[in-house]
Amino acid sequence: MDDWQRKSPLDWETYVNKMVKVAAIEKHEYEGWVLTVDPVSASIVLATFLENEKVSISVVLGHAVQEVKILKEGDDEMKQRLSCIFAPEESKAYSPEELEKRKNDLKTWLETNHIPVTEQGELGRTLCVAGVLTIDPPYGPEECSSSNEIILSRVQGLIQGYLEKQQ
Repeated sequence: MDDWQRKSPLDWETYVNKMVKVAAIEKHEYEGWVLTVDPVSASIVLATFLENEKVSISVVLGHAVQEVKILKEGDDEMKQRLSCIFAPEESKAYSPEELEKRKNDLKTWLETNHIPVTEQGELGRTLCVAGVLTIDPPYGPEECSSSNEIILSRVQGLIQGYLEKQQ
């Protein structure tokens, strides 16, 4: 029997995206797909797919793990399903070209509406509005940041309205 808690994070990583059976203290057994292993506590996060596309998440605390057996390797489709479990619903990957277009379109729209905007950062990926608010990729209301709550709220509202008109 190997000591689960003494393994290194690189050892634990080999279990990610695999179907496993975990034997724990007091003869408890858990089965599921390994989402991740916490490198500090050695706790295993397991996902089990139920009917209706629902997912059950279980955490087996590291100190309780006695043995972990790999039952099945995850294919590309399973890896994709597992990676999407904690992703936000509207999460979407944008290509660099799409991000550049979104940034330029938003910048043009802000300038057209007489809102002062500049590009910041090494690659010019962050937009800065009036020197008090920043907008990071992918340039939606959620990516706005400012210490001034009134400006933050108003600019978020403007961007939300702009994005709704784009659709």
